[in-house]
Amino acid sequence: MTKTLAELFRLPVAERAEIAAALWESVAGSPESTGLPLTPEQRAELERRLAEHERDPDSALDWEIVRRRLLHEV
Repeated sequence: MTKTLAELFRLPVAERAEIAAALWESVAGSPESTGLPLTPEQRAELERRLAEHERDPDSALDWEIVRRRLLHEV
């Protein structure tokens, strides 16, 4: 079943978050995603987060834990 954006926007937040995650995973996993442009601010934020992770790698959470929290499954 194909839904319009208006119909998707009326879904509960958890369902919209799940759809958004699935869409993002499909974008991030595609070969052409490596060419997505970043603004200087986005690049700086990514570099800041990477440096923070390298300082304290144990502070990171597994994606599945984050995803469950976002979808209120925890």
